[in-house]
Amino acid sequence: MAESTLSYWQRGLRHPSTPKSLDVVRALEAVLGLAPDSLVVLIGPQRRESDRRPSLPELRQSWTETCSLLDELNDATGAVGNAKLDVVTVVDVLTMTAEGRIVEITSTMVVRARETGADGFVVTHQDEPGTDMEATTVVATDGCRRGRVRRSTSSPGMVFELLFDRGLTEGETHTFAFTLHLAASVRSTCFHRTVRSRMSAYLLRLRFDAGAIPARCVKTVREREDLPAVVSEPLFCGPGATVSAYFEDLGVGIAGIDLIWE
Repeated sequence: MAESTLSYWQRGLRHPSTPKSLDVVRALEAVLGLAPDSLVVLIGPQRRESDRRPSLPELRQSWTETCSLLDELNDATGAVGNAKLDVVTVVDVLTMTAEGRIVEITSTMVVRARETGADGFVVTHQDEPGTDMEATTVVATDGCRRGRVRRSTSSPGMVFELLFDRGLTEGETHTFAFTLHLAASVRSTCFHRTVRSRMSAYLLRLRFDAGAIPARCVKTVREREDLPAVVSEPLFCGPGATVSAYFEDLGVGIAGIDLIWE
């Protein structure tokens, strides 16, 4: 079960949350001569959206050991939960072998600075049990350079820095890309991204060997690892033995493709 993290999927509309919106409604009540709060109750409870990003272990229990590696990078600017960045869009392209192993993951990411000073991004990657993470390498391909890399000795996980070499200004977007080369992975049963804050779009593409296409591929979304899927849709391989899943308006949770081989 290969996984990477980002920042999911949020159902429903965003509720108005600012005090100013309530002031406008109450002013309208006064103009119309209505009783206090007679219109306020019609727009429902006012909820302020939290900027808190759930920890990775809150979403995936299997991340616990790998996430301990993040403490080693917390002195880096922006490393603590990538708190200074919003992930806007991600494209993941995976190449798989005739044995059903992921041999390469190329990720292109668009991020936006929440505040001035963000100058890098920290990626957490968890692979299938049995994968040799020492044989997995990271190559920065566009818009970044590789920083420190930490590999878990107790689970098939790793974390690494991608450095922009300059600080972004608040509201600025930045595009960067990197590739993971997995020289000693095992057959994959899925690939998921753990998404920790609202994201506009996510595209996941899997390129299979023509002689090793799974019996079924399923697009899935879960709110947490231990919960049933809230989205489960069959996918079909197109020309070139490629399957794609496209996700829009993601909030917090887990999105990806499950692979059923038999």
